[in-house]
Amino acid sequence: MYDKMYGACLQGIDGTIVDVEVDISNGLPHFQIVGLPDSSVKESTERVRSALKNSGAAFPMERITINLAPADVRKEGASFDLAIAVGILCASGQLQLPGLDRCLTIGELSLDGRLRPVRGVLSMVDAAKRRGMTNVLLPSANVEEATLIEGMRIAGIDSITQLLARKDNPLFDGIPVSRGLQNERMPSNVEDVDTEDFVDVCGQFQAKRALTIAAAGLHNLIFIGPPGSGKTMLIRRLPSILPVLSDDESLEVTKIYSAAGLIPDRSKLIRRRPFRNPHHTVSMGGLVGAGSYPKPGEVSLAHRGVLFLDELPEFPRSVLEVLRQPIEDRRVTIGRAKAVITFPTHFMLAASMNPCPCGYWGFPTLTASCTCTPMKVRQYRSKISGPLLDRIDLHVEVPRIDFDSMKQTSGNAASRDLRQSVLQALNRQSARYAGTPIRFNGELNGRMLREHCRLPPEGEKLLSESFEALGLSVRAHDRILKIARTIADLDDSDGIGTSHLAEALQYRCLDRSL
Repeated sequence: MYDKMYGACLQGIDGTIVDVEVDISNGLPHFQIVGLPDSSVKESTERVRSALKNSGAAFPMERITINLAPADVRKEGASFDLAIAVGILCASGQLQLPGLDRCLTIGELSLDGRLRPVRGVLSMVDAAKRRGMTNVLLPSANVEEATLIEGMRIAGIDSITQLLARKDNPLFDGIPVSRGLQNERMPSNVEDVDTEDFVDVCGQFQAKRALTIAAAGLHNLIFIGPPGSGKTMLIRRLPSILPVLSDDESLEVTKIYSAAGLIPDRSKLIRRRPFRNPHHTVSMGGLVGAGSYPKPGEVSLAHRGVLFLDELPEFPRSVLEVLRQPIEDRRVTIGRAKAVITFPTHFMLAASMNPCPCGYWGFPTLTASCTCTPMKVRQYRSKISGPLLDRIDLHVEVPRIDFDSMKQTSGNAASRDLRQSVLQALNRQSARYAGTPIRFNGELNGRMLREHCRLPPEGEKLLSESFEALGLSVRAHDRILKIARTIADLDDSDGIGTSHLAEALQYRCLDRSL
């Protein structure tokens, strides 16, 4: 007796369809799974055996062989439990439901036959759609997540008993085809969520301006200033001026969080841009992804959002250096003996740091002045390598706030106003880059950079003089042009003016000081 079901597993954040072949033959009772399963898949033999018995079904006392094909792809996770159980029921003649052929079947079984939700359902159902399938059988708790994929019939069950009770009734009769993103409840909006607001930050107008530029062009940014100047407070308010994710971006981010088991609401896509703030004790694996079968790290969880590294020099240098490739390539490939996985890492890096170990170099006060020697200052700053700093677009000094500025509340721009400026600049970028894969000025390179970042003769002269005076690299030169392009967009200007370029050059304070 032979039957075949279709299951799925995750390879990184992408779903992979797996043929679950079931063969029941004469011989001594034996239950074996082949096809490169990991420990969690091998253990499904006991879960399936107990689940079928406790659901009132007969477990065949014969030789049962389960083959997971293709055999050269490593399978992990408990998502195959339901496919194996249903395959055994069909092969033994206990279940014959129309609609199970060409049906993706995923779910984890309890010993009493109830179904538990699994992670990565969004990616698995998307893979099934690309494979040409239209029917999906899974736990009821995963139904809302699965219906986010358009054109699928989703059947949710709570237990094996519920499936057996259907007898010969067609499984998918009466189930409407999912309408994809239209199934969502009201899409989340940044303004609908309680977030910290820039109106609470007194003064620091240059820092707020830099954050507006960074948000409008998705540029990397670092704040340098003494303790208590508001660096962390400012960056934590960055999400309040970022635009919501587009449908494509939202699907990408939700897949990552679904694969990591961190999806906050299974009924809708993630619409707000992620904001990740790992502690400085994070390991290299925690930052870029780790494990025998690599899981997404912080750089992938920040995809299409913000990765905030507070007190940047406190991170081990070896950890910071692994950021260089993800920032530049917007993806990271992790190779292990058992798997090679590529994760997307298109994020905006926001960081903060003190100017020296004591924090007051260049920012003395009446009661506190820098006690660090020039050697200590150099050693402190050398924890951040030149190549990493070169990949950060905006270097902004955040000075100490005086008492009068702290008490002044008038003139503090609210997040809603800053966000309106950001959206205006993004609309210009959307029109300019229509028909190309580029969405933000921070993504410009090569021919597109030369085409859209032309300078007037005065601007060329200013940039040439600055390039030699500051000892800029070619990468820093290009990033200054991108910043100038974003400043021009915020100014509602078609071309980059000399004033836009001059402002962009001001945001390279570390180039000047080093």
